[in-house]
Amino acid sequence: MTTNLLDYDLEGLVALCEQLGEKRFRATQLFRWIHQKGATNFEQMTDLAKSLREKLSTSACIQVPKVVSRHESTDGTIKWLFDVGAGDVIETVFIPEADRGTLCISSQAGCAVGCRFCSTGHQGFSRNLTTGEIVSQLWFAEHFLRQHLDRKNRQDRVISNVVMMGMGEPLQNYAQLLPALKVMLDDHGYGLSRRRVTVSTSGFVRMIDRLAKDCPVALAVSLHAPQDTLRDYLVPLNKKHPIAELLQACTRYQAAAPRDFITFEYCMLDGVNDQPEHAHQLVALMQTHAARGLSCKFNLIPFNPFPASGLKRSDMPQVMAFAKILMDAGIVTTIRKTRGDDIDAACGQLAGDVQDRTSADQRMAAQRQGMLGGIKVVVLKGLGA
Repeated sequence: MTTNLLDYDLEGLVALCEQLGEKRFRATQLFRWIHQKGATNFEQMTDLAKSLREKLSTSACIQVPKVVSRHESTDGTIKWLFDVGAGDVIETVFIPEADRGTLCISSQAGCAVGCRFCSTGHQGFSRNLTTGEIVSQLWFAEHFLRQHLDRKNRQDRVISNVVMMGMGEPLQNYAQLLPALKVMLDDHGYGLSRRRVTVSTSGFVRMIDRLAKDCPVALAVSLHAPQDTLRDYLVPLNKKHPIAELLQACTRYQAAAPRDFITFEYCMLDGVNDQPEHAHQLVALMQTHAARGLSCKFNLIPFNPFPASGLKRSDMPQVMAFAKILMDAGIVTTIRKTRGDDIDAACGQLAGDVQDRTSADQRMAAQRQGMLGGIKVVVLKGLGA
């Protein structure tokens, strides 16, 4: 059985080369060939000793999941579907901007968290991706785009930002995520700045603390509600890690973070979490934690509807009014521009094709019935009824 070298960060590759009787600098050469030059054939690696190339050809490979399809949006967004085996297909999205290129990467085949507004969560969960399957999304996209974009120098880096916001909860796959992040950051690999690599989480407190110690990159937290009753409905993980506990972890993380703020994501749901009272509750919540050292930025996300959710997108005037309340209180607030929705590549729409092992259909249907009644109570209470 051969070893997929995309599963290794540089230190892992050093250990592998030592097992083959090779020195550290050989691992660095090999790492550069794989990630910077996109090589898949060891015979291409002409500065490696012939003896090492022969060893690698019998014991190792550079294997990327097969591309099932590629879809291009009218706004330039590109979505790839990758076959990761056993009936599971994951999605990866490239979002071009004038000043940057962002790649949205998946960490799991499906997701077990089950957020009400997320298409991936409604599909259920199959398995964690390997480090190689996470890294291969960046490897493939970077080298594909270098060859296919109209650029003068095809060696110039195309992808400047990575967001772990695709399918899955990254911190539930921590053991595979950590080496992947190190590959992204390594100057011999992709050389991305810690400020430009973002891990998004629904709120696994213990793993937030571990990430702060092991590899502090930019952090985005899926908040979506100003109080626990509502967040319990929208993000079931809140029942295990309520908002106060989550925000305390965010405050601890900020001490190690490459940015001087934590980003909070807030999906705008019509009649559910978008009322003025919800905005005022958010202001009070953040002011309380600001006094304890937390600095924040809010990213308001227009909901991208899908049939199984039973939810609707907030009207833009409602989103603007909500944002104004936050900004008037001194909270930095942006409204995410919807990209790639014509190819189902927008936030919350990534679903791929997952062999669910968690009976998500029945579970989400039962939770949705409870949610529909519960939300009405939450909103009325929020409005002072």
